[in-house]
Amino acid sequence: MYDYTTLSEAISGLQERGYTYDFNLRPDCLHCPELDRQLSPDEFTITETYRFEGMSNPDDNAVVYGIASNDGLKGTFVDAYGTYADTVSEQMIQKLNFRR
Repeated sequence: MYDYTTLSEAISGLQERGYTYDFNLRPDCLHCPELDRQLSPDEFTITETYRFEGMSNPDDNAVVYGIASNDGLKGTFVDAYGTYADTVSEQMIQKLNFRR
């Protein structure tokens, strides 16, 4: 694991190591808009996780995930500490370790 001070440093570091795609969360998958590709929870692995906490504002809390698909697609997913936890499937909650 690497040590990053900011969210943007973590994203840049991951991109430098080949995590080039951005993923968005959907209720039952991660979606890569650039490729119009969806990954269900059993089609990807979380390879790295970095958490950041805002010093003065809890809304600044975030986590960036390094994501690798089973067939080698690599990218990042950024979440504001479980903001989406009530709108995703139980499988996605378990995969991303959201807390309700």
